[in-house]
Amino acid sequence: MASILRWLWVNRNYFIIFITPFLILPLPLVVPAPEARCGFAIILMALYWCTECMPLAVTALLPVILFPMMGIMESGKVCVEYLKDTNMLFIGGLLVAIAVEHWNLHKRIALSVLLIVGVRPALLMLGFMIVTAFLSMWISNTATTAMMLPISQAVLEQLSATEADADERELREGQDNHAFELAEVNIKQDVDNITGDKPNNNPDTEAGINALSECRRKEREAKYLRLFKGMSLSVCYSASIGGTATLTGTTPNLILKGQMDDIFPDNNDVINFASWFGFAFPNMVLMLALSWLWLQFMYLGFNFKKTFGCGSKNEGDKDAYRVMKNEYKKLGTVSFAEGAVLVIFVILVILWFTREPGFMPGWATELFNKNGQYVTDGTVAILMSTLFFVIPSRLDCSCLASANDEHEEEAEEIEEGGEKPNDKKKKLKGTPTLLNWKVVHERMPWNIVLLLGGGFALAKGSEVSGLSKWLGQSLAPLKSIPPFAISLILCFLVGTFTECSSNTATTTLFLPILASMATTIGLHPLYVMLPCTISASLAFMLPVATPPNAIAFSYGNLKVLDMAKAGFILNIIGILSINLGINTWGMAMFNLATFPSWANVTNATSTP
Repeated sequence: MASILRWLWVNRNYFIIFITPFLILPLPLVVPAPEARCGFAIILMALYWCTECMPLAVTALLPVILFPMMGIMESGKVCVEYLKDTNMLFIGGLLVAIAVEHWNLHKRIALSVLLIVGVRPALLMLGFMIVTAFLSMWISNTATTAMMLPISQAVLEQLSATEADADERELREGQDNHAFELAEVNIKQDVDNITGDKPNNNPDTEAGINALSECRRKEREAKYLRLFKGMSLSVCYSASIGGTATLTGTTPNLILKGQMDDIFPDNNDVINFASWFGFAFPNMVLMLALSWLWLQFMYLGFNFKKTFGCGSKNEGDKDAYRVMKNEYKKLGTVSFAEGAVLVIFVILVILWFTREPGFMPGWATELFNKNGQYVTDGTVAILMSTLFFVIPSRLDCSCLASANDEHEEEAEEIEEGGEKPNDKKKKLKGTPTLLNWKVVHERMPWNIVLLLGGGFALAKGSEVSGLSKWLGQSLAPLKSIPPFAISLILCFLVGTFTECSSNTATTTLFLPILASMATTIGLHPLYVMLPCTISASLAFMLPVATPPNAIAFSYGNLKVLDMAKAGFILNIIGILSINLGINTWGMAMFNLATFPSWANVTNATSTP
C-alpha cells in the first residue's frame, strides 16, 4: 500500500494534468456562454499554475490553444498579446542587469558599501539589507541573493573563528596564571613536599577550565547560529522588498503596467518608471527599516553596546573587515568595461526618470509624444541596452601592435630567405563588445516573457468574452464597504495566496478581476491594483514561496519554523506599510479619491 501511495505521489503531476480538465468541464457544458468558456480556461490555468504540474511558461501558452478552439478569440489576436511594449521594457531591463552581472559591477558596489558600513552585527545586517535591496531594484532578486549570501557567510565565519581563537587564548593564559598561583601556595603551606613528594597538580582545576571552555564554545555557537539565521533572512527578505521599488525590479510590477495599458488603453501612461518609483521607493524604505528592526529584535536583541559597538573595535572586527577587503582586492582595478556599463546604466535611469516625470513635461513629451505615446520606457530600455552590443569591452591598441609586429617578423624572414610556418600565424581577433548573444542567451529568463504574454492574453480574453464585466457586476455589493477596508482585505488575500503560488501567477490571475471590481463599484483601479501587486512580492513565510527564500534555506542554518515566525510578522508589516502609502502619498500622486474618466469602461461613473 505504501509503495502504491508513493507511486501516486511521484506521478501526481500526470493525474493533475489529465484529470483536472474533466473535473471542470461541466462549467462550459452546463452554461454554454463565452463567459463560462473563458472561465474554464482561466480556472484550468490557475490550477496548473498553483500546482506547477507543468512549467509555468508552458501553462501560459494555453490561451493560444483554448481561446481559438473555444470560439473566444481568433488565433492571430491571441498571439499578438504575447509580445507587447511591456515585454520590451522587461527585456531591456534584463539586458542591463545581465551586463552588470557579467562584469561583476554589482559585487564591486556591494563590497564598497559594506566596507563603509563596517562589521558590527547590527550595522552589518543593515548594510547587507541596504545593498541587497538596492541591487535587487535593478537586477534579479535571485541573482542578488545568490551573490550576497556567500559574502555574509564568509564574514560571519571569520568573526566566529576570531572569537574562538580569542576565547582559547584567554583560557590558556588564565590556566597558566592559575597554575603559577597554586605553585606559590603549595610552597608556603606544605613544606614537607620538599623532601621528594610530587606537588599537587589539582586535576579539579583542569576539569573546571575544560568545562568553562566547552560552555563558552556552546554559547558562541548558539550566538553565531542566531547571527547566521538573521543574516540569511535579512538578505533574502531585502531582495524581495527591494524588487518592489522599481518598475523593472520584479515581474509583478511589469504585469501591472501591461494590464493597465491593456485594460485601460487611455490611462495617459499613469504607470511609468518615474511614477512607480515615486510611490514604491518610499514604501520600500519604510518596509526595509521596519524589517531590519524586527530581525534585529528576533536575532540580535536591542543591546546597543554589543550590537552597535559604541565606537570600539576588536580583533574579530578587524579580521572580518580584512575578509571583505581581500574580496574587494580580488576584483582588481575598475576596468573600462565596468565603467562603460555603469555609465550606460546611469544614463538609462536618468532617461527613465525624465521621460515623463509628471510634475513637468519630459524630454519624450517635447520631442516625440506631442501627438501620442510614441516613445515609452520600453523604447528607452531597448535603445540603451543595444549599446552593450556596440561598445567594445576595452580600449587598447594591442591588436594593432601585434599585427605590426607580425608584419615586421614576416618581412625579416623573407629577407633572410625563410618562410613563416602556417602554424605560427596568429589570427587577428577584434575587441569583444560589452555583451554577446551567447551570454544573453544563457542568462535571459525567456520563460518570463511567455508568462507576461499569457497574462495579457488572459486579460484580453476576459474582456472580449464578457467575463470581466460579469465578475465586476458580481462584486458590486462590495461598494458598501469602505475603500481602505477593501484594499486591506485584498492585500491580505493576495499575500496569503502568493505564499503557495508564484508571484507572477498570482498577479496575472488577480489583476483583471480587481480591475473589473474597481470599475463596477466606482473605485480608482490603482487603489486596489497597485497595493495588491506589491503584496504579491511579500512571500516571506515559506522556503518555496520565492527563489531568494529557497537559496537562503539551502544553506542549512534555517528551519521552516524560523522562516515562518519571522515571515508572518513581516507579511503584516509589509501589507500595513503598503496601505499606509496608498492612503497618504499614493492618494495625492495618483488622485485616487476620484474615479478617472479613462477607467469608465463599464459605465461606472460614481465616486468612492
